[in-house]
Amino acid sequence: MMNKQPVQRIAIIDLGSNTARLVVMSSINGYAYRLDDEVREVVRLRQGMTRNGLSDDAISRALFTLRLFKRFCDGSGVDKIIASATSAVREAPNGADFVEEVERSIGLSLKILDGEQEAYYGTLGALNEVPMENGFVLDIGGGSAQLSRVENRRFIHGDALPLGALALTERFITHDPPTEKEMATIRDEINRQLDAFPWMSRKKTALIGLGGTIRNLAKIDAVKRSYPLNTLHGYTLTRAAVDESLAQLAGMSLSKRRRVVGLKPDRADIIVAGTLVVQQVMARLKTESLTVSVNGLREGLFLEKFWDHLTYPVIADIRRFSVLNLARVYQYQKNHANHVRYLAGRAFDQLAALHGYGTPERDLLDAAALLHDLGTTISYRNHHRHSQTLIINSGLPGFTPREIALIALLTRFHRKNKPSLLEFEGLMKKGDSERLTRLAAILRLAEFLERGRNATVDDITIRWNDDTLYLTLIADEYPAVEIWGVENNAINLIKNAFGRNVVIDSTAAPTDIIIS
Repeated sequence: MMNKQPVQRIAIIDLGSNTARLVVMSSINGYAYRLDDEVREVVRLRQGMTRNGLSDDAISRALFTLRLFKRFCDGSGVDKIIASATSAVREAPNGADFVEEVERSIGLSLKILDGEQEAYYGTLGALNEVPMENGFVLDIGGGSAQLSRVENRRFIHGDALPLGALALTERFITHDPPTEKEMATIRDEINRQLDAFPWMSRKKTALIGLGGTIRNLAKIDAVKRSYPLNTLHGYTLTRAAVDESLAQLAGMSLSKRRRVVGLKPDRADIIVAGTLVVQQVMARLKTESLTVSVNGLREGLFLEKFWDHLTYPVIADIRRFSVLNLARVYQYQKNHANHVRYLAGRAFDQLAALHGYGTPERDLLDAAALLHDLGTTISYRNHHRHSQTLIINSGLPGFTPREIALIALLTRFHRKNKPSLLEFEGLMKKGDSERLTRLAAILRLAEFLERGRNATVDDITIRWNDDTLYLTLIADEYPAVEIWGVENNAINLIKNAFGRNVVIDSTAAPTDIIIS
């Protein structure tokens, strides 16, 4: 990360009712962060829980896992640990005793989150990934489900209900596969609990989904669709897909569910109950789809610290920050990238009457201009391909899957080869092939106008007639390298993109330097 401030490694431990997770983030507050490591262990803390509280076996599993996490943090240079526990611990009569034992035997301070806090932190994580203005956030855990209301990108209200996938499974499912009567009973219980939310809209509204159940349902659907991205950032999970997966999973034995592609085998026994919660919440909100957030409670806890200098820890412009964050993490060449961005923007604006595009396309071009050389962090050779790979694998919070693919493709074709939608064609809409070609032509032009990486070309003016585009470069001295670069690498693509010949000249007079 390019910043003189020291990088801090922060670990977040989330002790849930079903799973314990540890994430380690490297960060410079307000500047950039990245996920460095992640450890997941199924603890089943709620399993065997009685009126007396957590069972001895569950406590032993939790203590073993937390001790493992603490040793991992101590041995990997973690500067700060933020540890939390949710529904199983807060509901157990012996929860406070358990927390004291964790402090005494492991040296780990475990904060018990109440229902509203759990809902808040999940929403905080989601709102820093998905640009939803108004709507609801659903987070399904093992012991509880959190439902939160969002207005003007702020958490307004939220609470936890005992509708976790593990809790419902233990209460109501005794057969394999579950019977229709068991499923009907779970549906009735879900709707009875949802009636306790008087502020829950019954009108069609936006919905963000997070948590293991929703991620697994999205992954199952993504596999069926041959989804080409390696991240679920912004994935759209439809109500029809949820219904289809429920019908499929509920009709299978546990052994068959464990073999479903996209479903984690250790979640196969509780996925049916969790899917019923998703189905009933979507029906109650009359929404036909939800947007998946990879961020959740752990990221919310982290981002509260990362944005602690803001009055409210949700970034105003997710898209802008996600691009800058990725650029900073991979140490982009700021001056070069910003000048390419400027020149590309100038060309885009002057060609508007020809391409007919607006703000959405300009945003894609802007992002690609800042990220086009990321791949050099791997190798200069084929760095355009490496840039695409880094974007596809990292994702860009705030952008749709289609937009992420287009940005990645623009970086892929910023220096050579004929633009193509490749394996991402299934994400695209009508006109995207031409859109990619035209935006790639503009980006390639800007890249080679900045070939010397020294801002020799200050600006560009473009005019045209029915046959020819006239490009005039504004520079203090004759931009021989840049003209050579454009003529040899960009002109043919510009011709194809805009259907005109290209003439390039400069306000600065030629010198005696000859490039052959």
